[in-house]
Parts: sequence; C-alpha cells; structure tokens
Amino acid sequence: MTTSHWARPMPSFQPLTRDVEADAVVVGGGIAGLTTAYLLAREGQRVVLLERDEIGSGETTRSSAQLTASLDFRYYELAGIHGEQRTRLIAQSHTQAVDEIERIVRDEGIACDWTRIPSFLFAPPDQQEDLARELAAMQSAGLDVGMVGPPAGTRDLGPCIRLEQQAAFHPVLYLQGLARAAQRLGAQIYTQSLVTSYDASEVLTEGGARVRARHVVLATNVPVADRVKFSFRLEPFRTYMVTLDLTDALEPGHYWDTVDPYHYVRLDGNALLVGGEDHVVGRADDAEERYGRLEAWARERFPVGQRREAWSGQVENTPDGLAYIGESGGVYVVTGDVGNGLTHGTIGGRVIRDLILGRENAWVDLYDANRLPRGNRLEWIKEGISAAGHLGEWVTGGDDLSDLAPGEGAVVRHGLKKLAVYRDDQGTLHARTARCPHFGCVVHWNTGEKSWDCPCHGSRFTAFGELLHGPARVGLAVEELGQDAQSPG
Repeated sequence: MTTSHWARPMPSFQPLTRDVEADAVVVGGGIAGLTTAYLLAREGQRVVLLERDEIGSGETTRSSAQLTASLDFRYYELAGIHGEQRTRLIAQSHTQAVDEIERIVRDEGIACDWTRIPSFLFAPPDQQEDLARELAAMQSAGLDVGMVGPPAGTRDLGPCIRLEQQAAFHPVLYLQGLARAAQRLGAQIYTQSLVTSYDASEVLTEGGARVRARHVVLATNVPVADRVKFSFRLEPFRTYMVTLDLTDALEPGHYWDTVDPYHYVRLDGNALLVGGEDHVVGRADDAEERYGRLEAWARERFPVGQRREAWSGQVENTPDGLAYIGESGGVYVVTGDVGNGLTHGTIGGRVIRDLILGRENAWVDLYDANRLPRGNRLEWIKEGISAAGHLGEWVTGGDDLSDLAPGEGAVVRHGLKKLAVYRDDQGTLHARTARCPHFGCVVHWNTGEKSWDCPCHGSRFTAFGELLHGPARVGLAVEELGQDAQSPG
C-alpha cells in the first residue's frame, strides 16, 4: 500500500471489549464519523465511535485535502439535474461546511495549517465556452466568482474562474484535533473494533462486544454490510496523486481543469500536489503510467521539479453529484462523497446532528439518503449493467503462476474455482478465493497498491485478503493450493 503526503502517526485508542450503551453510536473514524461524533457530543449526547482500524486510516488522509465549494460536477450540470433553487442550496452547503471546519479549528485550537485561499478553474482552448457557462452558473448559485487571467507562476492556463474564500488544511492534524475535542466532550472512541452487523438500535463488533443506542450512524464511506441499497447507487473510482517539488513562486490556491478525467492541484509549502487520472475501481492496473501522465501534465503548467510521493485514493461517485446523507432503514448514513469528501463529510455531520435532535435543516431533502438519482439515470443503469457483466469472468481462464514474481498477485484457475494468489517477497504463495464476498464478482490485482480490487462495487482487500474497503464486510476466504504450486517462480 502506498503512503500519502499527509501520513503521520495518529492517536491510539483501545478496542471495544465490553457491551456499552449510548445515545448515538457512530461507525467510522474519518472526517464524516468524527465530525458527527463531535457535533453530537457538543450537544450533550452520549456518543460512542467505533473504527475498524485506526482513526484516519481510511480515505480522508489519502485525499488532496482541498476545502472548496468547487465540485466535481460543474454547476451548470447540477442546475440541469437539480434545478436552480437546489443548486443554490448545494453551493450554500459546501460553503458553510468550510465555515464549519474553520469554526471548529478556531474553537478547539486545532493547529492544522488552516488557511483561506482562492480556487482557480481553467479549461483547454476548445472548452472556453463551457468555462463561461460555468461562471454564469456559479454566479447564479450565489458563489463569489469572477473571470481572471492566469495566476502568477502558471504557464499557459488561459482565463480562469476565481472562486474566493476557499480553504486548505492538514487533514491528519485536523482529525487528531477533532478526536481530542470529541473525547473532551465525552465521546468514547474505540479502534480495532470492526462492526460486523447492525440494526436500528444496536451494532455488533467482530470481538462480540455490542453498542446499544437510540441512534446508529454509518459513516464508513460505503455503509457497513450494504449489499444492494447503496452499492448500486455508487460508482467507485480510484484517483491518483503525486507530490512534486515546487521550484518557483506560484500564486496560492486550488487549481482544477475541465477535462474528463479532470486534474486537481493544491500547494502545501514548497510542494505541489497533483491529482487525477481517475478510473473505475478494479478496471485498470497501470498506476505508474498514470503517475507519469500527472507529472507530464503538471510540468507543462507549473514550476515543479522532483517527485516526492505517489499514491491513490478512492472516491464514491453518485449519478447526480450529491452524497447520500440521512436516515435510511432505521439508521443514519453518510456515503457518496463524489470527490468532495471533506465538505460532504462535514455536511453529513451537521445534517445527522439536526435529524437526531429534531431540528430543521434546509439540506435534508437535498441529500435525502433514500432518493433515486435525480438525473443521469441512463448512465446509472449502464454502469449497473457494466458491473454485473464482470460476473461472467467466472467462466474465463486465469493467469499462469509460473510467471508470478515476488511481490505480485494474479488470478488463477484452480479446478472449478478462481483463486487470488499473491507471492510474497520470500517467494511463498498465499491463496484466497477470487470471489468478492459482497456480490460474487472476481477481484483484480492492483499493482500500484498491492491489493485485490473488485471491479463491480469497489470492495478492496490487502494482498493477503484482509478487508480494506467496503461494501464487503469480510475478507477473502483462505484457499489451498497443491504442494507443487508452492515453490518460488
């Protein structure tokens, strides 16, 4: 697994080993879960937070850490899908999410390199009309934007939309501070506490300990143990990032372009983080080529030198560009970050707090967790058909183990079965079923992250088959290979 630019040690917590009771139990220790726990604890609620691994071990700390109301969907697209009134609420919710994070940073004294900066959206020459259209849509949504020339230090960007009063911070330092603040307010945090099942009043952990609560909140990127309800309304993508040395002055800000897949850029001191080259999870295995394309793209437009880090993360897209947030089936969920997980996670905390406390919130209907996609339904249906098509891989052949080098994985046919086989650095083979336990699709090897990735709904597993990312709730089952297959290749 690669290491992100933001990686640093996180505070340690104990696993849950006994049954406890609470007003609310929150599952997930990223920005959505911690924000929800903090906001509820601030209101005097008895809160328990459970995390499968450690705080910040999921996608929050593998992001570019941009805080902005400039979204993956263009505002003219959002207006076409949701209408102008809802689109103004979309802009308002993300703007206020940035303000909420600033308030928490200030009130809790969190040292996380918080700063306000603008955002710049630019387009290639053949998309200038779309840029003008986006400017009008953003203005109609109530955002503080204008058209400006290329920012200082850039090369050949052309005209840019400048969006004022956006922000940046260090996501790990923020999560550390948020966890401490939630604890100070009485929240109980337990890590290494995998939730295996739940209902509207209780969650059960792998170790057998239970939390009984009046409210259950699932803030795990993809809801725990979800088989159909959300996984069929989400499209999981891997997104790639590199950190490059900044070799000359550059106007501080976030940068995006309008190509598909788009590129995104932010500064962090003397480093430039460059991201993009997205693809559906499990449907490409060419990470190094994608990192190279990101570097080449950045060198044409920004003053950069050597590469420092390269890593990838996961985003969960929705057909209509908005997260699913709210009550569903007796529990509360936050899922579908659409590439803006930091603001969507913060919005989720506010919406769920207000639902639990019975307060009015103008965003409840907008992010309704039970809605069918408001637009792009044809694309949604096409993606569902495409995902289901991967079930046909069970009848195809497999790779040859003799070609498997140390540190690599391959899917091989073993009689009537398909196995996910990894050869470790010592040459020992480790075999697991290639069947994703979520929906039965065949997993694919991810060379860049040394993981097994499901091309249907985005579940991911370590090289040794342990669960990394849902919607699967367990790892890949152990399988046996014949003794003749165990010698190093």
